[in-house]
Amino acid sequence: MPDRDKRDAERVPMLGELHGEVMVYQPMLVREICRTGATAETRFPLQIDSLHDIRLALGDRSVVVKSRVVHSHVSDMDQDTVVYRTGLEFIEPSPPVVAAIVEFLESVKANRSGV
Repeated sequence: MPDRDKRDAERVPMLGELHGEVMVYQPMLVREICRTGATAETRFPLQIDSLHDIRLALGDRSVVVKSRVVHSHVSDMDQDTVVYRTGLEFIEPSPPVVAAIVEFLESVKANRSGV
């Protein structure tokens, strides 16, 4: 019996070039955060209005939230490094993600006030 293709859909060979991009997580430093967005620093530019999945380490939790770049500019530069400061708007975060962010922010504020 011939080896049967187990795919649910037929793959169509491309005769020319079909370009794509792969998304990988790159480090960033979050400078400010609220329940609706954040300001971050990166060593690479992010295009305005582009969408990105952002992973945030919120204490002992980690969440991923879709974000839109609302502004980005060079904030620091030396001979070897350029630092970009970028404003991110969280796009329709799920209720558990919002709850995790709010809980984290309340924890940070309580620790600062000594409570």
